[in-house]
Amino acid sequence: MFRKLLAAAVAAAALLATGACGGASQAAAPGDKFVLRVGSIGNSNAISGPIGYWHEQGKLVPALESLGVTDIKVVTFQNGPDLNQALAADELDLALYGDTPALVAKGAGQPTRLIAQSQIKLDAGILAKKSGGPASVADLAGKKVAVQTGSYIHRYLLGALADANVKPAEVVHIYSTDVEAALERGDVDAAAVPIANYVALKAKGYPSIDLASQTHPKYLGTSSAVVTENFLEAKPGIVDAWQSAHREAVKAAKADWAGFVDYSVSIQGFPKKILEESLKPEQWVEEPFSEEGLALLTGTKQFLAENKFIRKDFDLDAWRVKDSA
Repeated sequence: MFRKLLAAAVAAAALLATGACGGASQAAAPGDKFVLRVGSIGNSNAISGPIGYWHEQGKLVPALESLGVTDIKVVTFQNGPDLNQALAADELDLALYGDTPALVAKGAGQPTRLIAQSQIKLDAGILAKKSGGPASVADLAGKKVAVQTGSYIHRYLLGALADANVKPAEVVHIYSTDVEAALERGDVDAAAVPIANYVALKAKGYPSIDLASQTHPKYLGTSSAVVTENFLEAKPGIVDAWQSAHREAVKAAKADWAGFVDYSVSIQGFPKKILEESLKPEQWVEEPFSEEGLALLTGTKQFLAENKFIRKDFDLDAWRVKDSA
């Protein structure tokens, strides 16, 4: 069942990719002035992470103005597959989202290039319903498990289940923001969620079954910054400009960690104490591509390819645009 869920995401990405080849970026010439269209995951039309923090301070647009950027339009989506649809429809120039949907889309033929890893070591965990729920990954056999499908959390869940040789009765797609209600009603026996949701639900008494960073570190996720090939052709300078902005934004966030946490609270809606526990400075490195980040990305692609979730395997080195420093 859980193989069918991600396989459906692969098929959808393939269909989208077939229609993604004809659109031309709004930035058609090197000297054009334009609004950069950025897709991100969230609910507040804001960019998360240090880049978002830098943008909120009014520093991102000036860092990109040499490209002709006059403003940035941020469009947020609840999950990666939804964002992939907008990329395929040429409604975005640049996207910031998890590695799993980015890899699945590229493997299905969607014309994108990876220009940075925005975040590494994305954690996730599995929790049970409060009464009579499973106590371990092994106990998920024959149970109903929720996850936001097509995400890095989904990949972690699949890996944890495969390692334990466990087959749940059903894996259902539920957005992470809606998981608590499903657990409370008993609609599902357990749920895999991002780290902030995990910390918040655990504090409310939902029993922990597993935490990726403690038991399955090889399944920690990364966050990708990708551009469409059309946009890269029109604005090749985006690579140097974005990677430079990435470096400066990470430096700024680490220099004012309390301010960065406050910004994250303002756009994510979690209590400050939850994000103080779940956000870790080591998740952001100044290099657009770090050795640790690339190792995690390589492992994720290998897992997806071996399990046929990537329709056509591809070379990561050919997909990513090397850093300029």
